[in-house]
Amino acid sequence: MVSIIWGFFIFVGVFFSIVTGNVEALNNQILKGASDGIGILMEMLPVLVLWTGVMKIAEDAGILQKFSNLVRPVLRKLFPSLDKNDPALGYIASNIAANALGLGSAATPFGLKAMDELQKKNPKKDTATEAMITFLILNTGGVTIIPTTVIALRLMHGSANPSEIIITSILATACSSISGLLLDYVIRKRKRS
Repeated sequence: MVSIIWGFFIFVGVFFSIVTGNVEALNNQILKGASDGIGILMEMLPVLVLWTGVMKIAEDAGILQKFSNLVRPVLRKLFPSLDKNDPALGYIASNIAANALGLGSAATPFGLKAMDELQKKNPKKDTATEAMITFLILNTGGVTIIPTTVIALRLMHGSANPSEIIITSILATACSSISGLLLDYVIRKRKRS
C-alpha cells in the first residue's frame, strides 16, 4: 500500500513538472536527491557500523543474554502467553537493548527473529497474536536511553551540543511506551471480559 501511495506522489510530481514545463528542474532535483542520499549514507555509515559492531560484541560476550535475563521477569508480565524459556523473549530483550541505545538498524534483526518465533506459535497465521501486538508496541515506542542515530545526525549537521536531546528523548520514548502498553493492557482486558 505504501508503494502505491509513493508511486502516486511520484506520478503526480512528474506529471505536474511536464505540464508546467519544469522538466529540467525535476531532473536536477532527482540528481541532487540521489547525491544528498549518498552523502547522508556515507556520513551515517561509520556511526551505524560502530554501534552495530558494539552490539555484536555485546552479543558474543553474553552481555545481551545477561540483559535478557535481567528483563525477563518484566517481559514475562508483558507477555503472559509465552513460556518463560521461549526463545522469542531473548530476541525481544535484545531488540529492547538495541533500541535503548538508539540503534534501530541493529535492533531490526532481533525484532524480525522475535516476530518469526512468535509467528511459529500463532494458530491463525493471518492474524497477529496478543504477544505480537505487545511486541510491536514495545518496538515502536521503545524507550531510547542514548539516541545514537539522532546524535550522529545532529553532529553531522554542526550542532553545538548534539547530545543535549538525551533527557527529552528518554522522557518522550518513556511516555510513548507507557501509553502504548497501558492502552494495550486496557484493550486486552476489555476483549477478555
